[in-house]
Formats: sequence, C-alpha cells, structure tokens
Amino acid sequence: MSHASDLIDRAMSRLPERLRGQVTEWISDYQDVAELPHTDMALQSLPTVWAGSPFVALSCIRAPELLDHLAHSGDLEGAYDEGEMASRAADAVADCSDEDALNSALRRYRRREMVRIAWRDLAGWASLGETLRELSALADACIQVALDWHLHQLQARFGEPRNADGEPVTFYVLGMGKLGGRELNYSSDIDLIFGYSDVGETHGGRKSVDNQEFFTRLGQKLINSLNARLVEGFVFRVDMRLRPYGDSGPLVMHSDQLETYYEAQGREWERYAMIKARVVAGDQNAGGALMASLRPFVYRRYLDYGALESLRDMKAMIAREVERRGLEHNIKLGAGGIREVEFVGQAFQLIRGGRERGLQERSIIRVLEYLGQHNALPGFAVRQLLEGYEFLRRTENRLQAMQDKQVHELPEDTLDQQRLAYTMGFDRWDAFAARLSELRRHVHDHFEQVFAAPQAEHETTPHDQPEIGDVWSEAVTGSEAEAVLQANGFEQPADCLQRIAAFRGGSHCRALTETGRERLDRLMPLLIGATAAAERPDATLTRLLDLLEAIVRRTSYLALLVEHPMALSQLVKLCSASPWIARHVSRHPMLLDELLDPRTLYAPLKRKDLAEELRERLDAYPGDDLEQRMEVLRQFKQANALRVAASDLAGVTPLMVVSDHLVDIAEVVLGEVLDLAWSHLEARHGRPTCQVDGETVHAGFAIIAYGKLGGLELGYGSDLDVVFVHDSRGEEQVTDGDRQVDNNVFFMRLAQRIIHILGATMAGGVLYEVDTRLRPSGRSGLLATSLDAFAEYQREQAWTWEHQALVRARYVAGSAALGEQFAELRTEILRRPRDRDQLRIDVRDMRERMREQKGSKHPGEFSIKQDRGGIADIEFMVQYGVLSGAADAPRLLRYTDNIRLLGELRDAGWISRDEAELLVDAYRTYRSRVHQLTLQEEPAIVPAETFREMSGQVAEVWHRLMDD
Repeated sequence: MSHASDLIDRAMSRLPERLRGQVTEWISDYQDVAELPHTDMALQSLPTVWAGSPFVALSCIRAPELLDHLAHSGDLEGAYDEGEMASRAADAVADCSDEDALNSALRRYRRREMVRIAWRDLAGWASLGETLRELSALADACIQVALDWHLHQLQARFGEPRNADGEPVTFYVLGMGKLGGRELNYSSDIDLIFGYSDVGETHGGRKSVDNQEFFTRLGQKLINSLNARLVEGFVFRVDMRLRPYGDSGPLVMHSDQLETYYEAQGREWERYAMIKARVVAGDQNAGGALMASLRPFVYRRYLDYGALESLRDMKAMIAREVERRGLEHNIKLGAGGIREVEFVGQAFQLIRGGRERGLQERSIIRVLEYLGQHNALPGFAVRQLLEGYEFLRRTENRLQAMQDKQVHELPEDTLDQQRLAYTMGFDRWDAFAARLSELRRHVHDHFEQVFAAPQAEHETTPHDQPEIGDVWSEAVTGSEAEAVLQANGFEQPADCLQRIAAFRGGSHCRALTETGRERLDRLMPLLIGATAAAERPDATLTRLLDLLEAIVRRTSYLALLVEHPMALSQLVKLCSASPWIARHVSRHPMLLDELLDPRTLYAPLKRKDLAEELRERLDAYPGDDLEQRMEVLRQFKQANALRVAASDLAGVTPLMVVSDHLVDIAEVVLGEVLDLAWSHLEARHGRPTCQVDGETVHAGFAIIAYGKLGGLELGYGSDLDVVFVHDSRGEEQVTDGDRQVDNNVFFMRLAQRIIHILGATMAGGVLYEVDTRLRPSGRSGLLATSLDAFAEYQREQAWTWEHQALVRARYVAGSAALGEQFAELRTEILRRPRDRDQLRIDVRDMRERMREQKGSKHPGEFSIKQDRGGIADIEFMVQYGVLSGAADAPRLLRYTDNIRLLGELRDAGWISRDEAELLVDAYRTYRSRVHQLTLQEEPAIVPAETFREMSGQVAEVWHRLMDD
C-alpha cells in the first residue's frame, strides 16, 4: 500500500460510516482526472473536509488543478498575512482586457479562496475568528479590484470626476452588517452603500458627464461584476437595500447628501445598521470623513434608552416573520439565534456608545467582552453569550460550506444531519441538536433579561375601580380625579391636578412626537403612583414635574425611567428628600443613569477610585478633543456629587466624610484640568525653562487652595478659592518650544485656561466657579505669581486678613516640589512673632465689618454663618489662635481644617477642653444644618430660637478671647 493510500485510509476510518461511501466515490472520481496531492497535510485532511463540504469536493473534482495548486503552494497550511488577500486578487485580474475576462477571473479567484478557507476551517486548522476575517478580506479584495478595473475603464471614456474647484472627486464603498464587522460567513450576501465625495462633472474624456451619472454607472458595473450569476457562478450577492430610501433611492449619493439624510431622516434601524459600517473599498479618507460625521447619529451623546424600545420592536417584527414563515429552527433569526446575541450587544452600543468609546466597536465579540469587563453584564452571561455565539457561527459556516448556499435552517435530510454533526465534533445528530438547543436557550434567556419590558403586564391589566394612573390618562377628571389623588395621600389634590394639567398641556408636551408622547403616557402613571408613596407627595410632584419639564423633549430619558423601575423609584425618593437634587438632575439629566444601581448611587468613591474612574472616562477620548474632555470632566463631577448627596440624605455618610468626598472630587478634577491646560500650552510653546546658577531648569507650577477647599470643608455648590504660583526665576525665563514666550506669559495663560476649563458653561454645566481674589494684590495682581514674589508680598505687604486666609491654605495640584516650598513659606509667615493685642483688634474689627454686612437683619432670625455665635465667629477665633500661638507652638500649622485646629489649640492650652468640645460640637452642628439647608435650596438662616443656647455659648467664648 502506498504512503498516500495509507494516509487516506486512516483518515477514512475516522469518518462516520454513512459519510464514508460518498467520500470514497468522490476520491475515485478525482483520481479519474488527476492524482491526489502529495502533501501529508492535504491527504490526512481530505476525507474530513470532503465529508463536511460537497461544495469543496465537487469544486476540486471539476477543477483538479485548484487542489493541486493549493496543496503544493502551501496556501492550505497557513493564514494569509495582512493585505495578502488584496494583492493576490489584484494579481488574479491583472491581465484582464475586457469585462468578461474580469468577471471570469473574479469567480475563479473567489472559488479558489472559498475552497482554501473552507478547507482550513473544516480541517480544524483555523479558528472561527480567522475564518470570518479571511472571508471578509476576500469580499473586500474582490470589491476593490473590480472597482479599480471599472473606474479605469470609465475614466478612459468620460475623464476624471472633479468638483467645482477642479479637485478630484473620489468614490467609496461602505460595507454593512457582517462584512462591515469583518464577520462574514460563507455564501453571505454583502450589504453595500455607495458614496462619492463631491458634486461636479468629469474632465478629460471623450464625453463629459456629471459626477452623479459617472458614479452611478460605476456602481452598476461593480454590482454586475460581483452579483451576476454566470456559468462560473457569482462572486458575492450584492444587497443595496440599506442605502437611503432603499430600492426607491438613488444608487449613489455624495457625502453631503448622505450626511443630511441620516441627520434629518435617519431611522432607528439605520442607526443599528450603521454600527458595523466600514469603508471596505475606494477612497478610505472620503469614506472615513463620512463615517466620522455620522458618529453623533449612531452614538448619541446622551444615554439613549429609547433604542431599547426600538430594538425590541425590531425583534418582535422579526419574530412575527419567523413564525409566519415557520423559521423557528433558523439559527440566525429564531429564538436564541445569532441575531439575539447581536441585539444584546448592540442595545448597549446604541444606549451607551456616545458616552463609552469602548462600545464604538464593530465586533460583537469585543463588545460583549467590554460589557463583561465593565460589569454592564454579569460575567456568566457574557461567557454564555460568547459560547453560544461561537457555536452558532460555526454551525452557520458549516451549514453554508456544505453547498455554498445561504442557508440558516437546520437540515432535515439525515445524511446532511450526520454531516453537520460530524463537522461540529459530534458522533450523533441528537447529541449535536441537544447541545445547540441548550446554548440557544441560554442566549434567549439573556436576551429576554435585557429586552424584557418591565411594565408590560401592568399596562394590560384591566381594572374596575379608578386608579391613580387614570388621572394622567384623563379616564377620571374633575372631582373624581381629586378624590383619587386624595385617597392616594396627596394633601392638596386640586392643586396637584392643576399642576398635572398644566404640565400635560404645556408647550413641551404638545411638541412631542408620537413616539415621545407614547413614552410619556407610559411613564406618567408610574411616576404619579410612585410619588404618592413619597413622604411629601405634593412637594415631590411639583419638583418632578419641574424636572420633567426640563427633560421631556429628550424622550430617551423618559424611556430610561420606564425601562428601569428602580431608577424611577430612586428619582422619586431623592427628589422627595431634596429640591437641590431635583434641580441638579434637571440641569444634568445624564445623571439619571446614576440611578440605575443603588449599590453605586449610595456609595461615594474613595480618592483612588475617583482618579481611576476619571482616567478611564478620559482615556475613551482622544487627547486633542478638548471640548469632549471638558464634558467628561463635568459628567464625572456631577455624577459623583450626586452620589455624595444621595449618601448624605440617606444618613450613611457623616458630615466630615461628606466634605472629604467633595474635596476629593475637586482635587481629582483640578489635577486633570491642570494636566489638560498644561498639555495644550506645552504643545504650542514648549516647557517653561530658566537659567539658575548656569544650569537650565524646568519651572514648576502649583495650585494653592484657600477657603473651604483649603480647609477641607467643601459644601455642595462651593466655589473654589485658589491661588496660582510658579517657581520661574533666574535668567532666560522662556519656554523651549518653537513659539517661545516669556514664562510669565506662559503661566498667566495657563491660569486663564484652567479657569476657562473649570468655569465655561457647557451642556454638562459648569465644573466649578473659581475665585482668585486671594492672590497677592487681589484683582489688580498677576493671575499667576512667582513664589518669590508671593513670599515678598506676604512678608512686606499682606494685611492681617490675608494671613488669616493663609491659615487654611494648602497645596492641591501641580509640582509637588513647589508645594513643599509653599508649605515652608506658609510656616515661616504664620510663625512670625506678632503683637497679640493688635492682632486681636485687627481680627475682631474685620469680623465685625463682615457681620454688619452679611449678618441677619431681622431679630427673629439667626444667620448660621454670619451672626454672633455662628460659624464665622468660630473660624475667626481659630485663625486668631493660630496666628497668635504658632510662633511658640508650630504644631498649630499641621492642619488647615477647623475641627483639628481646635484640637491643636486645646492641646496648646489656648482654650480649655470644655471650650474646645463646645466649639467643635457647634461647628459640626452648624455645618450639618447648612448642608441640609443647601439640599433643600434654602438659605443658611433659621429661627433665632433654633440655636439660641448654642450660639450664646459660642458668643461667650468669643467675648473671653476676642473682646478687650
């Protein structure tokens, strides 16, 4: 027995008996016309491959030179390198002198490569990923070489297309669906859209035509070369129905037309289709520019939960068609099929893709992996979806490789069942079918979890007695509606009914689209019902209607609340507790996303986690997209401030920790803002340098926090009091870039840019209001000051109140070395010996002027911050104590917050233990009430009786320490 026969026989023995006879017959037919290949790999794999694919077997028998060349060239044994498929396709059509020759060459090339790819797949040499990539690369290559050939022929006849300025106009092809995602299967249609870069006409040919006609002809020629079924078959079936207006629309459109169409008329299913769109042939730059312009259409800047509803409708339509046509066993469209896996991933892409660049991805596998890594889906769900997807796609490929036909139904013929089971690694059909059924069940379960409509059952439940939702639908009106509201806990039902009617009839609601109105009508019964269960339903309803007034035109937010009852529940709870939160969310509706998971909503992040979250958010956007990064900073700040407020209202976070969280958020933001501003200026001017003792050194920059940020006592909505310092000194103080500027100019522009990034009003609001008046010489001083100049000012010119402010000053961002120098300077200034009597007079006089200007003007009221015995008195006593005692007790300079400074003043003997406890308790109590009043959007003023005893005790300490 020959070596070849021995290899074949051994391989044949491993085949199921029912497949063995057919393969034996095919081998005999092949040997009648040619010798079997002489390579061991080809011989060992031949029975397995032919058993799995009659298409491959018959292709080899009809063209034996095909197998001979594949085997002896080594092409069967490895995947192609990047670009190799395209270069081979170009070689295949290089000598084609007419269209018939081109079409024939394309079909021969396609058959050769389909046999090669199928062989490697069925032999087990190629992964699923390799198979899908190579099938996609084959389609790309065939489209490109056919396009190039026809473009050359048409230009010879009509000349080169140009625009009005005489510039060349180019053509591009968008691949949609699986081709766009580089996930093409065997015998798949290719969905294409044609575009060209500009209007105009051709120049230099025998006859001039406008660009529209030229590129229409080009598109028609391209389709014919790929799609026409000739004696040698077809290359790829081409489907152009995804283009604007479908079959009734023009075959080609220029870029401006395409962009205008999608912006003005694009439908949800077209957003879905565009997720996978890719420039597969033609001018990559022109096509890429279109794709970039369409990104906001596909990926909305806000969280688009309306997409879930649209996808649900699309899937329902497919399900009805599956049922009508009896396609329950269709592995693509049936329950638990390929399309359901794709819908799960693409739902998250359409909803969150505008906010998470990691979801702007064509590959469904990478999308699912991303969702698992970021806990958007449970790990086990991602594993089962990926496992199901791979099994389904392999099954799809093996089905279609049998006869090179586009089929998704499982075979009924028992021989083909045996063939499919064998190629999928199963001995018996029933074992394969059981595994497939199990995986499809897993897929469908996860699909249902994502797409379940949570309110569906409630909506269809009939009821005999009026319900609270009937008030919105006006199924009950007038006194009957008032009675329903009153029965559900509303204290002023007539007023509430009037507010509901005013909202319903307002301009924002009247302007809603049909879809928007449907979403609002689904939401409002749920919202009114949830409001009835709140502690203060009347006030809560008013706040929620004001919030809805602000967001109702963004109907995706309505969809979010309908789709997620937990988010609606948390919104009602928080708005009931705080009008500040209601207004905060209405100004920044993207915060509704934060309500989805109470586990994170009520758990503010620690400093390290804040920095990681912000870095992850910013990394999703290119460094040169400053506007988008500014928006990300705002979203980060608003979201984390909401988490702090929610935990504060829930009573799970103490006052001091609330301020710590708010300080952490501000400092993380300041660090990133400084980096952003510095990077921008350094790119333009280089780094600031100077000559010190003959050596070139880089000048540093630092942000110094004063006030509440410096004192670690930040509140909701607090301004940031900051001073900017740098350490440029010596000679040649200029930047080292091509566009040199003086260092003082660089640092002034840096400070201006920081203030702009923080204070600019954008869609996400303002990051922080910034106050720089505490810098040397106030508003008349330089915005950024050298540390030497700052030191000189503090030593020679600063007023007592400026040294008081220095008590709470600390470094928060920038050069750490410069921060240490500032700390040393602060220590020097604050430890200076002082005339205590004059110091007491200066501090007391400043406090009295402040109290006269800002204190309460009504005897029955108490200003928590400004009246005698309030917050400011405690702060001024602390500052006086530090300034008067630091020369003898340097430990008084260790901290900048009042609580710990009071402890240090006690330990230094400046105040008694009882006085320290009193002032600490009073300070905490006052600040806690100020926080509460801020969340209720009320001024920090209470009835005088509220804190009469406490303020009197604080005032007694003031009189002992501060009065003569």
